[in-house]
Amino acid sequence: MATEAQISKSKKVPKFSTRIVRRCWKCGRKRAFIRRFGLCRICFRELANDGKIPGIRKSSW
Repeated sequence: MATEAQISKSKKVPKFSTRIVRRCWKCGRKRAFIRRFGLCRICFRELANDGKIPGIRKSSW
């Protein structure tokens, strides 16, 4: 989980556009971030398996 200082630092407007840090709104993780949902892969999977993300379901073939 991200510390309070890391979260506040990522909320600041960066000097350069490539320094933008996108974080998961649920846990604060910055790696494996899915922009469309604003979640990291771990939180996305948890919510998708619980059926809390509309239109998303587990694939099977």
